[in-house]
Amino acid sequence: MLDSIYPAVPVGPPPSSRIVTPASISIHSGVEYFEVKGAGAILIPLTTGDNITLRNVEGGQSTELVAVDSEGRIDTGMIGLPPNSMAEGLKALLSGEAATGSGLGGLRLGLERRGINLAKAKSVTLFGEHTLAGTEETFVAQRDGVLVVAAPGGPMAPDQQDTATPIRVTVQRATVRTVAHFPLPDPLAEPILDLRVNSATAESYFVKAGDFIQIIDVDGRQCTDFQCFAARKLDKGLEHPLDVTTSRTLMGHAYSTPGLHSKYFDHEMVPLVEVVQDTVGRHDAFAMACTAKYYDDIGYPGHINCSENFNKALAKHGIASRRGWMAVNLFFNTGIDAHGVLYSDEPWSRPGDYVLFRALTDIVCVNSACPDDTSPANGWYLSDIHVRVYEGAEKFQRAIARRITPNSEPKMTKDTAFHERTSTLTRHVVEYKGYWLPHVYSSNGAIEEYWACREKAVVMDLSPLRKFEVTGPDAEILMNHVLTRDVTKLSIGQVVYSAMCYPHGGMIDDGTLFRLGRDNFRWVGGDDYGGIWIREQAEKAGMKVMVRSSTDQLHNLAVQGPNSREIMKRIIWTAPHQPTIQELGWFRFTIGRIGNADGAPVVVSRTGYTGELGFEIFCHPKDSLAVYDAVWSNGQDLGLRPMGLAALDMVRIEAGLIFAGYDFSEETDPFEAGIGFTVPLKSKMADFIGREALIRRKEHPSRKLVGLHIEANVDVGHGDCVYADRAKIGVVTSSVRSPILGKNIALARVDLAHSEIDSHLEIGKLDGQQKRLPAKVVPLSHYDPKKTRPQS
Repeated sequence: MLDSIYPAVPVGPPPSSRIVTPASISIHSGVEYFEVKGAGAILIPLTTGDNITLRNVEGGQSTELVAVDSEGRIDTGMIGLPPNSMAEGLKALLSGEAATGSGLGGLRLGLERRGINLAKAKSVTLFGEHTLAGTEETFVAQRDGVLVVAAPGGPMAPDQQDTATPIRVTVQRATVRTVAHFPLPDPLAEPILDLRVNSATAESYFVKAGDFIQIIDVDGRQCTDFQCFAARKLDKGLEHPLDVTTSRTLMGHAYSTPGLHSKYFDHEMVPLVEVVQDTVGRHDAFAMACTAKYYDDIGYPGHINCSENFNKALAKHGIASRRGWMAVNLFFNTGIDAHGVLYSDEPWSRPGDYVLFRALTDIVCVNSACPDDTSPANGWYLSDIHVRVYEGAEKFQRAIARRITPNSEPKMTKDTAFHERTSTLTRHVVEYKGYWLPHVYSSNGAIEEYWACREKAVVMDLSPLRKFEVTGPDAEILMNHVLTRDVTKLSIGQVVYSAMCYPHGGMIDDGTLFRLGRDNFRWVGGDDYGGIWIREQAEKAGMKVMVRSSTDQLHNLAVQGPNSREIMKRIIWTAPHQPTIQELGWFRFTIGRIGNADGAPVVVSRTGYTGELGFEIFCHPKDSLAVYDAVWSNGQDLGLRPMGLAALDMVRIEAGLIFAGYDFSEETDPFEAGIGFTVPLKSKMADFIGREALIRRKEHPSRKLVGLHIEANVDVGHGDCVYADRAKIGVVTSSVRSPILGKNIALARVDLAHSEIDSHLEIGKLDGQQKRLPAKVVPLSHYDPKKTRPQS
């Protein structure tokens, strides 16, 4: 009877929220991840019972392990494995005899701080050159101590494919570390101050001009408010704190970041600190530090808050209390939506993430560990902040961290191998795909660089292009499966431009494929994920092939322009069985050396991204200066100029060459991106990923990438909407003022119904209705549409 009156309900507590997050974020998982880069090594603290798994991510990479227990004894028995080597690869890395750029300074410091001498160390060597991608080895820590994991490797010749690749380490802790139990990461250098900011408190401290301040989120997803004052002004009775409004205005950014927009100022525009490194890349410089009023207004009267904690911490410096403090809110994840609403969510920061400042004058600083437990601002768990200060004599490279996938370890921005030369010509650099690249060269300017490319010759650093070595008996089958082009028709020495698509037809990346041998290919694309995707497809299909990253082993220059062939003829020596520069055809490559048979080895391709005759030179970083100097010295009488990204954008938009993230994305198929020629659906007989979707999309197109001539000298930007009368029918993907055409031009993706040549459209500015710029549809390639110049 009761069952008919009352509905049946599930027994027990309701299910918890199902939220998918990276494992390294989960505070209760007990799992920690580390990545050992190829030709690199790291140190990992262990406790008894920890379970350690090593994964040979890309295959073919040997690994050396050195275990040191808590008593300082070097003994592989600490991890339950017998020694079988003498750590020669690790010692070579530390002595600098192997590949450059391994970033081993932190390891050296960690060994020194623990008094570890590796001179007679015995090690365990795992894996080898024939180890398959994804192979794992697991062992258990028998005692407390530290484990050094090395992925040894030496320089890779440009025509070879023996690249050093990463090892992934997963540690399942015997004791799960919850909030307030994560260990501090090793310091970046020897600290002169170690200061703990306990949960829901604040601490103040003094920093000398030139010294570095590292602010660490110990347990992850814990925010901290940072404020500072010029000490000399305080001595004069002037309390001028860091002013975020002034800083945003002067820097032109929502918050300051490493690079050109790195400083924070007080309201008199006196620079106080600059951001040197940032492993998170998401902070707030709009909202105040939390206040008593904030908590009163949401129903938590008397709640502890950062502003009152600031007042207590700053009292000893004679600084007057305030009801609310302006601050740089580090690790806060806030934004302003399309409706002007300020919103916040859980922080991006993970255990050990940090921001590194440099003091630009003597300053008094204060940091809080935010006590907000009423919102997602601190990930719903409160924990500590830690501050370290380092002497100004230390050397720290400016850097921003980026993660390729949610579970990837952060990779810090670095200089390319050509930085020593390009940095003497400009300081105007921008971060691009994990590297610092010149944007404009100070002595020339973008317009002069542009005309040099069109009329004479330019040299560009394009080292951030991602390179992957694809080798093995199934290499051709794999590349034919993941690329839209017919790889079976590719000859040794040939290069082909192709798209790479998801099953739904959206693009992952575009790039060039080099065929070095029957079973040897090199993919050169724009993003690391392209290589990860290729490797995943190989593993799914059980193919006998290795896909290994060689980006750090191959840096490259582009020499472009009408005089580029003459420059290259002067500097490149080739063996009799290789094509000379004069003989080298479009989308072909040759293997040679700089100057003569004893010069630096290089691979030279007749490819480019400018719409002009051009070449690209690939070399190992150790030979980069010899390569750059050869190009530079042999091009001066031919009008050679360096070219940065600003001028490159001009020439590539004029030529109708597409750029990832602007002209295409995973929502765009190759036909909509203007590169339908890379999808030979009729002539390529083999199946490939995305083929069925691309057939459907080609038969039922809805959008098309077109060129636009804009009849106004008003800047147009990526994302501006395109209109036909009142209807929104497309979006601008790229735009530039064309020097050679003397007008603004754009690439735009528009509805097929409005894509005919000479169609008249309008670009919306302001709200899209109050200001319109007339535009006319033209061919995608505004300049040399038949590509006669690069083929000349």
